[in-house]
Amino acid sequence: MTDVRPAAVTPRAGPPPVGPGAGRTAAMRFIMLVVLIDMLAVGLIVPVLPALVGKFTSVPSEQSYWYGVVAFSYAIASFIGAPMLGALSDRFGRRPILLLGFCGLAINFFMTALASALWMLVVSRLFGGLMQANAAVANAYVADISAPEERARRFGLLGAMFGIGFILGPVLGGLLGGIDLQLPFFVAGGLALVNLAYGYFVLPESLPAERRRGIDWARANPLSSLVQLSRLQGVGRLVAVLAFAGLAQFTLYTVWVLYATFRFGWGPTENGWSLFAVGVVSAVVQGVLLGRLLKVFPAQRLAVMGLVSATLAFVGFGLATEGWMMYVVIFANVLGNTVAASMQGLISSAADGSEQGQTMGSVSGLNSLMAVVAPMLAAPLLGAVSHLPATDWRIGAPMFFCAVLQALALAFAVSHFRRLRRRPLAPASSSA
Repeated sequence: MTDVRPAAVTPRAGPPPVGPGAGRTAAMRFIMLVVLIDMLAVGLIVPVLPALVGKFTSVPSEQSYWYGVVAFSYAIASFIGAPMLGALSDRFGRRPILLLGFCGLAINFFMTALASALWMLVVSRLFGGLMQANAAVANAYVADISAPEERARRFGLLGAMFGIGFILGPVLGGLLGGIDLQLPFFVAGGLALVNLAYGYFVLPESLPAERRRGIDWARANPLSSLVQLSRLQGVGRLVAVLAFAGLAQFTLYTVWVLYATFRFGWGPTENGWSLFAVGVVSAVVQGVLLGRLLKVFPAQRLAVMGLVSATLAFVGFGLATEGWMMYVVIFANVLGNTVAASMQGLISSAADGSEQGQTMGSVSGLNSLMAVVAPMLAAPLLGAVSHLPATDWRIGAPMFFCAVLQALALAFAVSHFRRLRRRPLAPASSSA
């Protein structure tokens, strides 16, 4: 156990720390813009990274294998790095760790663009994953500047920025990739540098010196951080909820394009529009509707309702026999888009103010672990049914698997909240 405590806090360049009142509102706008630019940069590379891997391979099976290796490299590095960077942000503040992340992201994109061999792609993604904890630190930043009753709504606003970034990024990346495969990576690296400059000159620090704490490296390793997360009072089985729900989402991301291709004969254009629809619904729900829903339902109840909606949505995806039915399910699954923000609000409220970085880093690490596991389960499952006729209901097996995962998440959530039944459900205007 190592407690890093410098003798004195040295003056820091950049904007002053966040103050009360209007200062916190302005800081929220700052961090939302940071996340939007960050996700726009990440979204840019989504449609072109598989093609870039294909430049170094000769057959589709080899391309699929190496793309899996590249994706796995980023996910496993993020799983290891996120809790550690989150713990560092609890000690040194959110702003310097965000700046470090922007530097790492820019270097990752430029290294990827200039890669001349597969091993260089793998190394660049490993480096990028280790340095990329911006989502976790941004969530901790929001927790710093928000009262407990505001956190779920504000996490929803961050989720909306993620959604908008993934709406605009892949479209722009596809257009730039049509000109040159390396161009989206150079543009993404440039956006990361813009974020670096914005963060240095404009973004204030959210964590005052008196709320910082020493680094316990034993708790900052990814596996230990998950154990500590589960031990937080009021969290417990919510870790299992996050794990099963996250695994379902990453499984969906893994199989969406190929499933729609096998099932409906969709090509890149149809798949692109469907992902656009998913992003729009996510952004609208989390950015506009979530705050209103939280005024009506406590975060616990909204999370349960969202898990029910998501479970039914996966069943609907699996049973759809026409492409338009997928859109019906996407737009009907409004409550399913409230789960992540509701759960993050509940977990953040359970953590001490000096541990928000490590807590959100643990949540991010858990998501990264699910991103590692999902392809290893999803790809073989889809391959096992890919030979079936498009009209065979069994081809929906990956979606039914996701529905089972969501149902398990729902069961753990209900069980957890029932264990807390002696404590009244928190109303929307009080702490979760």
